[in-house]
Amino acid sequence: MQHKNDKGTIRAWAMFDWANSAYNLVITSTIYPAYYTIITTTKEHGDKVKFFGIEFINTALSNYSLAAAYLVMAILLPVLSSIADFRGNKKSFMKFFTWMGGIACAGLYFFKLDTLELGVICSAVAAMGYIGGILFNNSYLPEIASPDQQDKVSAQGFAYGYIGSVLLQIICFVFVLKPELFGITDGSFPARLSFLLVGVWWIAFAQIPFNKLPAGSQNRGKITSGVIKNGFQELGKVWQQVKGMKLLKRFLFAFFFYAVGVQTIMIVAANFGEKILHLGTAKLIATILVIQLVAILGAYLMSVLARLIGNFYVLILVVLIWIGVCVSAYFISNETQFYVLAAVVGLVMGGIQSISRSTYSKLLPQNTPDTASFFSFYDVTEKIAIVIGLFSFGYIEEFTGNMRNSALSLAVFFIIGLVILISITRIRPEDDL
Repeated sequence: MQHKNDKGTIRAWAMFDWANSAYNLVITSTIYPAYYTIITTTKEHGDKVKFFGIEFINTALSNYSLAAAYLVMAILLPVLSSIADFRGNKKSFMKFFTWMGGIACAGLYFFKLDTLELGVICSAVAAMGYIGGILFNNSYLPEIASPDQQDKVSAQGFAYGYIGSVLLQIICFVFVLKPELFGITDGSFPARLSFLLVGVWWIAFAQIPFNKLPAGSQNRGKITSGVIKNGFQELGKVWQQVKGMKLLKRFLFAFFFYAVGVQTIMIVAANFGEKILHLGTAKLIATILVIQLVAILGAYLMSVLARLIGNFYVLILVVLIWIGVCVSAYFISNETQFYVLAAVVGLVMGGIQSISRSTYSKLLPQNTPDTASFFSFYDVTEKIAIVIGLFSFGYIEEFTGNMRNSALSLAVFFIIGLVILISITRIRPEDDL
């Protein structure tokens, strides 16, 4: 059994964020969305595309496909975490999802307009790989860090993720901006090469945590339908425990609503910049790079603020800023405004994720053996929030014909989350977070 707060183990754990955050930046946030929007917008059909013969608005199709991926994972996660708890092999699941996601990213190398279906499916499978890996990595947090260190360790993970993803993004940026330096004449090649590099980066750097993190004790029992059914029973048991813990229950409700907004904005930001302001791939990449760098500062800043005023008050402050982001996105009209808004998003993006993860971890019953089940519950909550966010964003765009309306609608989710967070501070006079 490994001791908590071991620096080597924590660094290795943080390297998993380094490895898979390249997917989050290049595929979710920058090159892929810009590339997708550009190649699926044509003079002949405008922003309409056909996916297996069914017509969609291009960005709505992208949102629907990711919503489907998140929904599948929300259903699978309880089963997988149950099997991981039963077999004591969550690291094996981390490996499986890493290889699945990395290979799917590499498959995007073959994505062009005439292989639209392949591109959309690969992006959805890559998302599933990312989601699965994150669940099992998150569940290590209470095992490797004591409660008083979890804010700091969680922030370290996000910081490693931002640094690693920015490094790869800069490499990809060179190919996209200066293809002539490498004799590249195919306009689609730099983007497609970037997708291949993400897959290689993801798989390669993930070997560091795979070699260092504890594997857990193996239970060689046979996986039966009872074990699979147990996944949902475990979620039920976790919910029964949560119901008796007023703080944790209220926090999860608040987290659900503001996660709808946070995760959706992070996923659709590049599509928004390209479609509404026509920024182009180079400017989008530069903008998102700045966001990532500011987010490193944001994650640590929120960690310091949490020590000074408490986690819940930090979350209230950050959610207020997110509401301002949604309203501003509706009125945004030029590049400068987009850059300012992007900087604000960067500041609160890393902070809200890091503090949310550590707040949940610290609210859990201490020394609980089934952290994977508790974090499965957390992840299912977040994934259902993303499904609702992406689907509503895509549907409102299709229904109204304007993506700005979709952005404004997200403010509603943040406001509900804010009200719940404020109610937590009222029922909890002491500040032990």
